[in-house]
Amino acid sequence: MSAIRVLEVIRQGQIGGGESHLLDLIDGFGPTVNPLVLAFTPGHMIDLLTARGVECKVIETGKAFDPKVIRDINKLIQDEKIELIHAHGSRAASNMLVSAWQSHLPLVYTVHGWSFHQDQSKLIHSLRKYSEKVICSRSQQVICVSESNRVTGVEEFGLKNAMVIENGVNLNKFLPHPERTKIRSEFGFSDDDFVAGFIGRMTIQKDPINYLKAIGLAHQKDPRVKGLLIGDGDMKAETDAFIQSNQMASFVRTDGFRTDVPELLNAIDVFCLPSLWEGLSIALLEAMASARPVVVTPTDGAKEIIQDQHNGCIIGFNEPQALAAQLQLLLNDEKLRQKLGANARQLILDRFDSSQVSRQVEKLYQEITAKWKK
Repeated sequence: MSAIRVLEVIRQGQIGGGESHLLDLIDGFGPTVNPLVLAFTPGHMIDLLTARGVECKVIETGKAFDPKVIRDINKLIQDEKIELIHAHGSRAASNMLVSAWQSHLPLVYTVHGWSFHQDQSKLIHSLRKYSEKVICSRSQQVICVSESNRVTGVEEFGLKNAMVIENGVNLNKFLPHPERTKIRSEFGFSDDDFVAGFIGRMTIQKDPINYLKAIGLAHQKDPRVKGLLIGDGDMKAETDAFIQSNQMASFVRTDGFRTDVPELLNAIDVFCLPSLWEGLSIALLEAMASARPVVVTPTDGAKEIIQDQHNGCIIGFNEPQALAAQLQLLLNDEKLRQKLGANARQLILDRFDSSQVSRQVEKLYQEITAKWKK
């Protein structure tokens, strides 16, 4: 059997949750898949893939449904003899609809969380929901990364052609490790400090401001509580300004995008993810694989895998006081921290190996292309 030439399409070349998923997905493919990655911005993910010998192309646009890129995409599809298109995220999928139709190719769409959510106006919410309905109806297969995501699609716009393939994590890369002195020393943390980490994109979705408010409240109760905020994004300037205006620089350390996420996770005492919406957060799975206790909001994926006080802690949306209270609880209960971390790690071992995800997707490609050629 010859390898299937698949165009893997992603919104950006920088590394976020969806991009980490794509990296692990491609790493796990066998010889039956020959991937070409298309991103709509350059970035570190493209550099990593290129260094690994994976072919990559960048066609730059920051827009959804951008007609200006159709000609270049069509040419790429023709030149590279693409047989199947797999779009990761709604922005990528929106820019592939016309090209998939014009090229008579099957389109697979992975939903990494729906683009409509609760903080939008009614108009924007309705438009986003309609666009998701269009994308899904034009896709041969929709992949949801959590059952809750699939159910939301069914309830909101009658999603029919969906299956669930949960995200996974590279178990060889994310391991609990006792050595953490180097990273903590780099940021000025002592062994006695209790470091609550936020590692992700600085966007409204991830709610970094409420994370900072919680750190401030917890630090007032116990000065040992410190914050580590890692990542770039639209809200980076706003988070930096919040830290400065609230005089938090002495107990909150920050940095931009970093590649040493496994080491960062092992250096913190608890991982915080107060997101307003998620599909199934890769960052959450990575923290759990590293046996970190996690404090999360009940987003679609998180509420499926986190049992409160068993393998993590669940708080409400927009509740910095609740997050601060959980940090206080974990600070003063080492046995609870150990239990949460161990149970989190075991769940990842049992259910979320990224190599299994690659095999499921590879099988899906084979089934779709076989039907398409008939």
